[in-house]
Amino acid sequence: MSQSKDILKIFSTWRIMIAVLIGFSVSLYFVLDDFELSTYSKIHWSFKASFFLVLAILLEALRDFAYMYRIRLLTDKQISWKHSVQTIMLWEFASALTPSVVGGSAVALFIVEREIRNFGKATAIVMITALFDELFYVIMVPIVFLIIGTERIFIDESFNLFNFGAFPTQYIFFLGYFFIFLLTLIITLAIFVSPGSFKKILHYLFSLPILRKWQQNAENMGEEIVITSREMKGRSMSFWLKVWASTMVSWTARFAVINVLILTLFSFSDQLLIFGRQLAMWVILLISPTPGGSGIAEFILPKFLGEFMHPFDHEVAFTWRLLSYYSYLIIGSIILPIWLKRVLKKQK
Repeated sequence: MSQSKDILKIFSTWRIMIAVLIGFSVSLYFVLDDFELSTYSKIHWSFKASFFLVLAILLEALRDFAYMYRIRLLTDKQISWKHSVQTIMLWEFASALTPSVVGGSAVALFIVEREIRNFGKATAIVMITALFDELFYVIMVPIVFLIIGTERIFIDESFNLFNFGAFPTQYIFFLGYFFIFLLTLIITLAIFVSPGSFKKILHYLFSLPILRKWQQNAENMGEEIVITSREMKGRSMSFWLKVWASTMVSWTARFAVINVLILTLFSFSDQLLIFGRQLAMWVILLISPTPGGSGIAEFILPKFLGEFMHPFDHEVAFTWRLLSYYSYLIIGSIILPIWLKRVLKKQK
């Protein structure tokens, strides 16, 4: 019960207010700093702009639909379409209220476990979901970079990395990508090849004096790997292809929203380069210390894609965050009491 209360604290009003305040303050500052009435008078809304704005909204919906399909697939349809809407919206809500560097896996596990009433299976679902999300990034980056060329991907900008000093964009990217690649490889081998050996290695490593303070976390992770392997054992190739396809659709739609928003006000440009820049930008957002990258995302998007959005770079960034971030805060706030009433009623 105490753990449930701790999890639900993440959805508290003050967390929502902090996330909104940070993001809106940064956006408002940049918009007002660049504000020129003569520039805004040049905007002429057209059918093309309306079409691409609606398309951006539909891409956000497609992103969520693919997530819902995947959660139903992974739960063997134990979660209905109606309840999958609530599950995914609350999952996104939790992600929006926790720092990107921390992630919302604990909350996601809480939500899924309450839906299917099976802790082992819920653990496996959350872990496989995270694994496939990382796998998309690991595979997509080299494909896009080979087509575009790395010299066009990175911007001439440095960012402060955890107070260790300023590092060029490409240094941060390659360090982050290597970490994601290594973690994805280790987890894949642990789940699908030898979960028992992985658990033993963790136990040995974290028995060392220098690592002993994290021993319990390591033991828990080893147990989660074993549970995930057991729960997912024997799944067919078609099952994994469907999981992969839904992951591809969801993440491609997520990134394509920015491509489409740029097209609302600007002519067709190098869409693949815009997509590739987002892949590079994503690593920096992953290490953001703010809830859901709030404030950081609004600041960093114009840095990476300003050349495609000038002079409305901050306005496009704010619209992107309205669709892909603040909308989940609003929807999640509405769904949370409905979901709590349903799951608490199920407990009685």
